[in-house]
Amino acid sequence: MSEPLNEPSTFSVALANETATARLMGDLALLLRPGDTVTLSGDLGAGKTSAARALIRYLAGDDDFEVPSPTFTLAQTYDLPPYPLVHADLYRINDPAELEEIGLSPLPEGTVVVIEWPERAPAAMPADRIDIALSHRPSLGTSARAAEITGYGNCAPSIARLVALRRFLDISGNADAKRQRVAGDASTRSYMRLIRDGKSTILMNAPPRPDGPALYDGKSYSAAVHLAEDVKPFVAMAGALRERGYSAPAIYHADLDTGFLVIEDFGNASFVQGDPPAPIAERYQVAVDMLASLHHEELPETVALAPKVDYRIPRFDFEAMMVEIGLMLEWYLPDRGVALTGMVHADFILVWQQLLGRLDGVPSTWVLRDFHSPNLIWLEQRADTGRVGLLDFQDAVIGPAAYDLVSLLQDARIDVPDDVEIAMLARYVGARRAANPAFDPAAFVEQYAIMSAQRNTRLLGTFARLNRRDGKPHYLRHQPRIWRYLNRAFAHPALAGVKQWCAANVPSPPGIA
Repeated sequence: MSEPLNEPSTFSVALANETATARLMGDLALLLRPGDTVTLSGDLGAGKTSAARALIRYLAGDDDFEVPSPTFTLAQTYDLPPYPLVHADLYRINDPAELEEIGLSPLPEGTVVVIEWPERAPAAMPADRIDIALSHRPSLGTSARAAEITGYGNCAPSIARLVALRRFLDISGNADAKRQRVAGDASTRSYMRLIRDGKSTILMNAPPRPDGPALYDGKSYSAAVHLAEDVKPFVAMAGALRERGYSAPAIYHADLDTGFLVIEDFGNASFVQGDPPAPIAERYQVAVDMLASLHHEELPETVALAPKVDYRIPRFDFEAMMVEIGLMLEWYLPDRGVALTGMVHADFILVWQQLLGRLDGVPSTWVLRDFHSPNLIWLEQRADTGRVGLLDFQDAVIGPAAYDLVSLLQDARIDVPDDVEIAMLARYVGARRAANPAFDPAAFVEQYAIMSAQRNTRLLGTFARLNRRDGKPHYLRHQPRIWRYLNRAFAHPALAGVKQWCAANVPSPPGIA
């Protein structure tokens, strides 16, 4: 058992009814991570199972999700959208040794564990946990409860953030809003839909933090490659995009220091359909037109964050691109059992230096960076390119225009057929030439191939890291698709050196013959 690293963090809250309990558990769920343990204590009838049920239903995204009491089964496992969850009841446990029989000793990895009656096996509870002690409050009503919530060890900061979240919801007028889970992304951000008076908004939880230790010339990975470490770039870029007529969400309430936002809800209309999902041609065409329009504009490197406060968009420079590419060496190759010699590593640096050097002098623009189907919402009621709702642009940089087109047409999570990619690439080139006869299609296609190789090399490493470091193995299923995109880029003669190096040193991912 690990020793606690933080002083316990505690707060108490009165819960007038089960609806208030559901709100509290939704707020807690927003902050939970795979591997967290939540214990629920209190007398019979104190509301432990109701609280567990509210948490599970929030995570399932279904108010009617069946959650029976585990009193007789002792433990029930749920495969929920964000992660697996085990709901256990230790009331009938007579000996802590019985926990092994129900799969709780040791606790399962990568799983949230919710335990009722933890006092039946106190020595078996992990040092890092969240305790919720429930009690009756008859003076407030027959269904009223009080909850004392304590975070121990590594979970203490989560409870401190829960207090800040509930304060922000109160200040923004959303304390009594219904909570609904919204799927997150690969980052530390999480999202919640707030429904109040028949209207919905989105809560963004973006805790300020670097991505990884300072391993890159004294910088974290996020600082080295210019990823947002707080919510300020999102706010600045949202305003700059809306100012130019593009559909970034309006921001209704913001706490820039804690990283909480309430933003416009664009809904769920996707740019893909079917099973497996495939691009919707009309919507992809409008997305391509939006990029062509954006890239034709003269765009500043500095935009407004707040009155008299500016935000400078970082440059996607050679150093940042090389750090990203290095994820293949750090994470993907070790997963495939490859250890490089010093000479082979030096050759890797050399061939990429030569390739990226071909981007010198390429016109630069805003690169939104994750311009692909999970981050695009179709806004049917808007006009022209305003129908493209943008969600994920806080990592925007100044860089080559081809990057975002690669993100869209070589989507890491869905298959984009070759003929669709070619048709959309031609559409983009046609729009750029119509707006500027000096636009060079051949130079852009080379740029597109280079950005494809850079992005997909990085993604092979990123998905390996998400699996091994962050406990998100589902990203590995995308590696074969990334590999195919990478080999598609290698067809361009400018990539001959990188292609040769990869052919000699990089094994294909599992699932590729």
